[in-house]
Amino acid sequence: MAEEKKAKAVKAVEATEAATETLQEVAPKEETPKQDPQEFLNSFDWDKYEEGIERVDDSKLEEFEKLVAENFVDTADAEVVEGKVVHMTDREAIIDINAKSEGVISLNEFRYNPDLKPGDTVEVLIDIREDKTGQLVLSHRKARTIMAWDRVNAAHDKEEIVQGFVKCRTKGGMIVDVFGIEAFLPGSQIDVKPIRDYDQYVGKTMEFKVVKINHEFKNVVVSHKALIEADIEEQKKEIIGQLEKGQVLEGIVKNVTSYGVFIDLGGVDGLIHITDLSWSRINHPNEVVELDQKLNVVILDFDDNKSRIQLGLKQLEKHPWDALGDEIKVGDKVKGKVVVIADYGAFIEVAEGVEGLIHVSEMSWSTHLRSAQDFVKVGDEVEAVVLTLDREDRKMSLGIKQMTPDPWTDITSKYPVGSKHKGIVRNFTNFGVFVEMEEGIDGLIYISDLSWTKKIKHPSEFVNVSDTLEVEVLELDVEGRKLSLGHKQTTENPWDKYADEFAEGTLHKAAVTDIVDKGATVVFNDDITGFIPSRHMEKEDGKKITKGEEVEFKIIEFNKDFKRVVASHTALFREQEERNVKAAKKKMAKAADESATTLGDANSALQALKDKMEADSKK
Repeated sequence: MAEEKKAKAVKAVEATEAATETLQEVAPKEETPKQDPQEFLNSFDWDKYEEGIERVDDSKLEEFEKLVAENFVDTADAEVVEGKVVHMTDREAIIDINAKSEGVISLNEFRYNPDLKPGDTVEVLIDIREDKTGQLVLSHRKARTIMAWDRVNAAHDKEEIVQGFVKCRTKGGMIVDVFGIEAFLPGSQIDVKPIRDYDQYVGKTMEFKVVKINHEFKNVVVSHKALIEADIEEQKKEIIGQLEKGQVLEGIVKNVTSYGVFIDLGGVDGLIHITDLSWSRINHPNEVVELDQKLNVVILDFDDNKSRIQLGLKQLEKHPWDALGDEIKVGDKVKGKVVVIADYGAFIEVAEGVEGLIHVSEMSWSTHLRSAQDFVKVGDEVEAVVLTLDREDRKMSLGIKQMTPDPWTDITSKYPVGSKHKGIVRNFTNFGVFVEMEEGIDGLIYISDLSWTKKIKHPSEFVNVSDTLEVEVLELDVEGRKLSLGHKQTTENPWDKYADEFAEGTLHKAAVTDIVDKGATVVFNDDITGFIPSRHMEKEDGKKITKGEEVEFKIIEFNKDFKRVVASHTALFREQEERNVKAAKKKMAKAADESATTLGDANSALQALKDKMEADSKK
């Protein structure tokens, strides 16, 4: 240790003449004879000095340590110092840092500086004071790192702009070399607009602002966006201040969504709604524009503070309806493509931006309602007839069925009243059944004309959709396009032959089929079902007929028109009782008459006797 201290001091003295002069000045001029500094250093015992055994005059030591501090690097201090390249080998650079010995640094640490040569000054950090061979080992890389952190911290504190080299991509952003430190550049901090191709920045040197430093984890976050935001904000204020409705500006497509396109107007964003992109219908904005495309747009509207700007693209072109030629008129045939389908119809584009509606009722001569999807699908090329045309309101109605003859034209010859045909059941209602005779001709069978004998509450009890029915034309209204049909009329009315068989007073034996609220029902045959009122269900013994019990009934009402048959069991014995009552009443009346005659005769005889006695008394 003493030798090291001594060598250090010797080297420091030899390095400068100032050391010699200083030592001579601090030596006592009168009390102590002058001593050569070199002799002083050679004779001074540094080990005893450190152990506190030998002392040096305080004034001398103070000047001496000052001299050493100014001219010598203490290898025990971990600080960055400057050194001079004195020699270079194939693998190392020999650096002089004014220490007791020269240090070495691997040339790998200078790969960024392939032109390094003797005489150059470099920043170094003492890595190992003395290796196994007694060599002083230095580090240029560590020195650069320490200096880099100092520079980064200073740039962050002073908000200075730094240069950085974009090394590579990483998850969520980029890695940037700033002063030799790997800093993180988030994707959101690259630019004010969304970045889609990160690779375009790799290998570029750019300006950045240090926005965050985490000293604990040695993390640095930089931003390029922060540098341009201030300029953009000023530009944005200038643009907003000049905005006017109807103004045409150039912008760049910033983002494309399903509902519209965001346009960068130079720091200010505006939205073109999908409906304002094209006069024609489109399914997605990317059919019209693409990212980063430059466009001229017109300002349609904005809010009070102009933070939401509504833009238009199609408004820069003449409306297709205004360009529609006069050659199209009502009655003309046009061709177009189906662009939209709704339940009520389909929209046909007959020219770019010009659409006509084919209502579902104009798709077929058939009167029963169907959906437009049953006739056309999106993308179909169709031919139609122009039914209405309103250029002022920009509306057009079209028809497909008009491309074929109207089946009602010769309806009277094909379907005269009384003629019989077959039709397909297409739909039900509570009051009847719609039957399709052919495409475009439908007829209605009222529920009362379905069966002669069955009482039908709903048509579904009698037929199913798609069933084929035989029908007879009952009425034909050509002007109203109505066809009244009947099914039961295709067969003979069985009630005609039952008029005599089930006439009032006739007797029939049958079982009670069902008990209902006000009586019971009895099935006499496949066509005739009778009703038994409750008061007519009583038997002779006073009990009521039960379900399934077979007894004899008497028809008390038969109505062919209303298909009504009413029967009674009680009437069978009640009539006999009534006859017996009538006979008894008649007999009693006769007896009363005979008694009255006898009594009259007696009264007459008595009166005669009385008259005679009165006459005799007068004599």
